Amino acid sequence: QVQLVESGGGLVQTGGSLRLSCAASTERTFVSYAMGWFRQAPGKEREFVSAVSWSGDYTYYSDAVKGRFTISRDNTKNMLYLQMNSLKPEDTAVYYCAAGVSLSPSTGWGAGSKVQPDYWGQGTQVTVST
Repeated sequence: QVQLVESGGGLVQTGGSLRLSCAASTERTFVSYAMGWFRQAPGKEREFVSAVSWSGDYTYYSDAVKGRFTISRDNTKNMLYLQMNSLKPEDTAVYYCAAGVSLSPSTGWGAGSKVQPDYWGQGTQVTVST
């Protein structure tokens, strides 16, 4: 079982930056899990944003955020981060932290992945104003 708690969301202007954090509590070691972020905008399905392997050596991004967002993890603190730069109004969504035992080697948890996360956080709201 994994408990995930997100923080760092808020209101930011177009072009601004935010850093999301996710604190993980688990009976297993944190490095047992790949970690990632998803988001869900109003009226839309939840979509993959980014993922990172247990070691941090492999990272995955959706085309929508590639080059603007950076995922990282600190295995000594059981923490996951998402640095979001050059934010756009279309980035407005609830952002969810996720954990899972498997990642697709090609896409993480992105399009075409046959594996999905096993655990989810409650989400944090990110709003980008024009």
